[in-house]
Amino acid sequence: MIVRNLLVLGLATLLSACGFQLRGTGTNEMGIKELNVQARDAYGTTITDLRAALERSGVQVVAGAPYTLTLTDEQEENRSATYSGSARTSEVEMTLRVDYTITGSQQRVLLDDHMDVQKIYVHDSNNLTGSDQEATRVRTEMRRELIQRMMLRLSQLTPAELQKRQAQADAKADADAAAEAEAQRIRDETPQQSPMEMPTK
Repeated sequence: MIVRNLLVLGLATLLSACGFQLRGTGTNEMGIKELNVQARDAYGTTITDLRAALERSGVQVVAGAPYTLTLTDEQEENRSATYSGSARTSEVEMTLRVDYTITGSQQRVLLDDHMDVQKIYVHDSNNLTGSDQEATRVRTEMRRELIQRMMLRLSQLTPAELQKRQAQADAKADADAAAEAEAQRIRDETPQQSPMEMPTK
């Protein structure tokens, strides 16, 4: 018994040393330490779960953070994938999609992207209650996977990367402002032609 326990402990230590983690037990190492998180539905399930996941990973979710993650849109789409011979049961493909942006100083967009997840479940027209429960279960799993993918994406954004994106956004904004100022100067210096007056009889 003691030998077996020692073997299990040794194997677990070895796997941990190799960087192995059971799915769902590890946390993403986040380079971002402060982040403002917002959405159109401020108390929706997705935004609430995302805030909780960020806080578990050591990120302070505060309104005054230098960067803001905004869930700009969240959509669910269902379409029939296959039909049975009697058309009473069918496979339904559910898609969850979240569009998001990350903005920095002066509300300039540093990242504009989306995340989506698809799963298929069986809908039985003879068992609507069971089908609805299955859809709810699948939707919960998909939202969990969506949050995991979002956390992985955010873990790839280092402070250096965000600073680089901020510098690029600032340079573009300055160039656009300079181009608009030059266009306005040309308009101001261009004589305005008076309407042609028709000779009176």
